[in-house]
Amino acid sequence: MFSCREVRLARRLKMKKEPTAGIILAAGTSSRFGRSKQLLQIDGQMLLAKTISVTLASQLEKVVLVLGHESDRIVASLGEQLNDPRLLVTVNDHYRNGMSSSLQHGLVQVAASFPSIMVLLADQPFLDHQIIDLLLEKFRSSDKDICVPCFQGRQGVPVSFSSRFYSAIMSIRGDIGGRKILRENPQCVLSVEIGNDDCFFDIDTEEDLQRLFS
Repeated sequence: MFSCREVRLARRLKMKKEPTAGIILAAGTSSRFGRSKQLLQIDGQMLLAKTISVTLASQLEKVVLVLGHESDRIVASLGEQLNDPRLLVTVNDHYRNGMSSSLQHGLVQVAASFPSIMVLLADQPFLDHQIIDLLLEKFRSSDKDICVPCFQGRQGVPVSFSSRFYSAIMSIRGDIGGRKILRENPQCVLSVEIGNDDCFFDIDTEEDLQRLFS
């Protein structure tokens, strides 16, 4: 049984972190891959479209898709997904400044209305909405302001941040995303153990793509 004080604390923590906006980072040039990963077809479905579907199937209250490189082609390929009222598509004109620039661009779209965000990558073919929902549940019920999935000591993505770290996110530079914030604030990080590290797999090179089908 929980005490009344513990129940009140859990409610305050949950209110402080809800609603949560997902930010899908899909603006890069895919320079290591040699062609646009966003438009990559896997099992008859575009990789980015799969990520969007999984994210919209989760309990995230808003999904911000940050595009940059070849944004016109990508938008034209999304079709009916663009009609989902929870999806906001935005273009970061400064995407060549690195991942942090796209993360900041996405955060600006939701910071005023959402007290927490979850940062997702566009190229994780094994991510599913159950993992997203598990991370959301653990994050919202904890007193931590950052949440990461973990498998046997290895941390991965998606990563959640409360508004406490919005200013820190806006100050980072380069192609590092939020990793610097995690390193500098380990006491604020909740690591959620997951069953396997399949969802950590991302596609950076042609070799990664071959491993996906091997």
